[in-house]
Amino acid sequence: MTATAGAPIGSFRNWQSIHWPTIYKAVKRQQMRIAKAVKEGRHGKAKALQWLLTHSYHAKLLAVKRVTSNKGKRTPGVDKITWKTARQKFQAAGGLKRRGYRPSPLRRIYIPQKNGKKRPLSIPTMTDRAVQTLYRLALEPIAETLADHNSYGFRSYRRCADAISQCFNTLAKKASPVWILEADIKACFDEISHDWMIEHIPMDKMILSKWLASGFMENGKFFPTGRGTPQGGIASPILANMVLDGIERTAKSVVPARDRRNGKDISSKINVIRYADDFIVTGATRELLEDKVKPAIISFLSERDLSLSEEKTLITRIDQGFDFLGKNVRKYEGKLLIKPS
Repeated sequence: MTATAGAPIGSFRNWQSIHWPTIYKAVKRQQMRIAKAVKEGRHGKAKALQWLLTHSYHAKLLAVKRVTSNKGKRTPGVDKITWKTARQKFQAAGGLKRRGYRPSPLRRIYIPQKNGKKRPLSIPTMTDRAVQTLYRLALEPIAETLADHNSYGFRSYRRCADAISQCFNTLAKKASPVWILEADIKACFDEISHDWMIEHIPMDKMILSKWLASGFMENGKFFPTGRGTPQGGIASPILANMVLDGIERTAKSVVPARDRRNGKDISSKINVIRYADDFIVTGATRELLEDKVKPAIISFLSERDLSLSEEKTLITRIDQGFDFLGKNVRKYEGKLLIKPS
């Protein structure tokens, strides 16, 4: 069992002498086994492998390394504690246990935006960040295996430029779709249903429910959280992605597929390009997007207590252009140009 789950506690004596490639390899091997089990439909085995990974000392060391080497390593939570010394890091790795774990409230700060508004950001403690990273290591293989094909936000080896590149590939041809549904989800991170996540996210339900109910501290006062996933948590982006995975399949399911057997093209040119909670849907006609695709997406989101913003959700032609991820995408006399918005 020790050989399967990872290195035993005490096998490492010096933080600087840890051979990290060995750690990465051991964790990656477990993640690949989880992904393979999910692909084969063996969800019970995947759950058992997740348990092994979250109890592996290798994974605990890697979780501590990640939270102590990223940009936020000097930013404390409500307990005002950071891990700087090797001794503190070793103690932290040994203390990452499921039994008795109780997350602390998040520290709420606000980031000013260009439009004058302020975006809330919730900062967990170092311990909570490490636990979230640990369980994210076990959840990520499942999320990547089941994710939408054209989802680009907060995923490994994908970035904003890939989503823009997909826009070009989809819209640049002469036969490309000319109608675009610009969708905007109203307060996505703040409104996600906790009950839906606990029921459908394939991870330890006890840990997840504790994260979601941890609340936040602002000006010395505690505020409970009844819905949403906090912006700033390490696990929040992957949870939000898993909540929205399925939009692409939903949009394409409302129209008939292309019939290649009879040589007929009855394709409706439905394409979905999503970056986190920001996405577009292309279509052959305005009526298709308005009467079929949009209601299907609204129904999909309502199951998760989410909704589209009526003011910001628009249907436009490609020759009028649209803004997506800080870029303006528009065709000028049949030529697609992508410029900063």
